[in-house]
Amino acid sequence: MNALSEQILSELRRLLSEMSDGGSVGPSVYDTARALRFHGNVTGRQDAYAWLMAQQQADGGWGSVDFPLFRHAPTWAALLALQRAYPLPGAADAVQAATRFLQRQPDPYAHAVPEDAPIAAELILPQCCGEAVSLLGGTAFPRHPALLPLRQARLVKLAAVTTLPSGHPLLHSWEAWGTSPTTAFPDEDGSIGISPAATAAWRAHAVTQRSTPQIGRADAYLQTASRATRSGIEGVVPNVWPINVFEPCWSLYTLHLAGLFAHPALAEAVRVIVAQLDARLSGRGLGPALHFAADADDTAVALCVLRLAGRDPAVDALRHFEIGELFATFPGERNASVSTNIHALHALRLLGKPAAGTSAYVEANRNLQGLWDNEKWHVSWLYPTAHALAALAQGKPQWRDERTLAALLQAQREDGGWGAGRASTFEETAYALFALRVMDGSEEPTGRWRIAQAVARALDWMLARHAAHALPQTPLWIGKELYCPTRVVRVAELAGLWLALRWERRVLAEGAGAAP
Repeated sequence: MNALSEQILSELRRLLSEMSDGGSVGPSVYDTARALRFHGNVTGRQDAYAWLMAQQQADGGWGSVDFPLFRHAPTWAALLALQRAYPLPGAADAVQAATRFLQRQPDPYAHAVPEDAPIAAELILPQCCGEAVSLLGGTAFPRHPALLPLRQARLVKLAAVTTLPSGHPLLHSWEAWGTSPTTAFPDEDGSIGISPAATAAWRAHAVTQRSTPQIGRADAYLQTASRATRSGIEGVVPNVWPINVFEPCWSLYTLHLAGLFAHPALAEAVRVIVAQLDARLSGRGLGPALHFAADADDTAVALCVLRLAGRDPAVDALRHFEIGELFATFPGERNASVSTNIHALHALRLLGKPAAGTSAYVEANRNLQGLWDNEKWHVSWLYPTAHALAALAQGKPQWRDERTLAALLQAQREDGGWGAGRASTFEETAYALFALRVMDGSEEPTGRWRIAQAVARALDWMLARHAAHALPQTPLWIGKELYCPTRVVRVAELAGLWLALRWERRVLAEGAGAAP
């Protein structure tokens, strides 16, 4: 056990030390497909097309069958990309299967827009649908009628814009509305809105209109973003990149949830990241990447991390996003994010600021079982639940909710893990352990014994599946589709396993269900 703990700490040190390369993000079906469609040479991307076809599910769609809301964007994009690749083996069959899938699927946007709809769904899905109808004729595709007025309203506003400033949030979906390369310019990393799909679309229009000398910068960005997927296939790109603020912020925040933030073995790596965040935080706040618009979520987590490190950051950076007693992730967002307000609450409490309204909002957004399951940035209820418990308990060590504890314990699967889909995942099991760690602190002996039993079962499940330096594969984070920020997830997996190991040692030493 001690050897494994040391191995975990060593891998965490390595991961933290690597976070100066822009970030690690798993490959995206949607962005890869859009980039292929905008790339002129099919034969020059045969490996990427083969990868794309290999991701198709048995039912003809792309994306996780456990979360159907997030399958439309990747399936539309893949169908459109493969439709122009018929000379390649398997492409025609893949298009036919995708067409049948879309025809059979219920339209989740027939009457309303779900609260947890993917990023820019109102722009992306109607555009893809219209493009497919024009290419494939009268096929009875879903038409997403509830999105159409939202798209039209966006386009009316965008029509009045000459050029959006670099890093503007709407640039992230430029591929779904942009036609003139003069409406955007590559940022310092060469991207349009830290989006491979948007950058590939902008590049294609710029080449056609011969209107910019910055095409080479966009090419370099796409190549670097492709390497961030670790797929080894040119043209396979991530959903978002870089994430050089989001990745270190969430990783250090996760270390706190596991009780690892101040561990001596990680002290130097944490110190370096904290110093960078401190230098980068301005009065405007921080966004997911250095050259992208600031938002409340990244700003709040950065404030948490800095305060946990003993710094005294100004709360003014977060106040920019305050609307009444809530916080908007980005100005003009369609609906509020529960996790953004959870992180804002945690930051305010760490900084000793009033937060009664935000606290009430977080408390009110639980379901009947006492769990948080209406999150717009992560598909699993375990993510906001773990973070909410940490925020609510901050400064209130006796805070407890028997209903939430009972629901967490009941949700543990027979195999010992947790998961919102049909199978347990390492990431979600780690979140469950972070939540139980918070709740254990205010439990009576009987409750602590129940928690210890659950942790022991989880540890067995994790030990059976742990491999050093493994690459997380399950996409659970919500972007334009579900995606996996690889290092962020790996830090959570390792921190969860370390926590379970330490918990087991303490239980064995004390002969009771005491927490770490």
